[in-house]
Order: sequence, then structure tokens, then C-alpha cells
Amino acid sequence: MNLIQRGMVIDVNLEPVKGSETGKIRPCIVITNNTYNARVPVIQVIPITEWSEKKSRVVTNCVMEPSADNGLDKRSIADCLQTRPIDWKNRFVRLRGHLSTGEITLLENALRIVFAL
Repeated sequence: MNLIQRGMVIDVNLEPVKGSETGKIRPCIVITNNTYNARVPVIQVIPITEWSEKKSRVVTNCVMEPSADNGLDKRSIADCLQTRPIDWKNRFVRLRGHLSTGEITLLENALRIVFAL
């Protein structure tokens, strides 16, 4: 893969982790802007985790419905509190798809809360 784009859903290997960090190979959403994505090897991603009623009530979690566009196969949660940098060339596993503009807007709103922007 040559170019990572904002809003892509990609599987990445998040191991090794420390403490309460999200791990395993899992889908993540690329959230950094495309200028950085084209120039630096480290990007910021939002890990996607299994949906639950409890997680869906957390204001910084965004419910992601599966679609042919985003490549998710089940209802999931984008955990904006677990946003983290990765070296995508070393952690990338595969491309799943892309988010819609509406889905990206939901994430941006949650990130404003997380980072008090």
C-alpha cells in the first residue's frame, strides 16, 4: 500500500501493548490528515472494538454500523479515548474500506471531547 488516507479502515497489529492499551490485530480508523499521511510514517488511529450496550453509552465511543464501504462485518465501537500513533508501514495488515463523511464527523465530535478542543 502506497498511500494511507484519512477515514480509511485498516487492520493493524497493535501488539505489543502495555497496561490497559488496546491490543491484538484489529480494525482501526486513520484519523490524521492526508498531508501528514503522505509525508510521515507515523499516523494516528482510532481502534475499533466489539460493540456492547455499555460501551455504546460512553460519549467518546462512536457506534460503527457494518457496511460494504467501511468493510466492517459487525456492529462495532470506535474507541476515541484509545487513539494512538502507529508506524503504519510496520503495523499495517490490510485495508478494509473507507468511512462516510457522516461517520468521520461523529469521530471528530468525540475527539473534540477527548482532547478538549
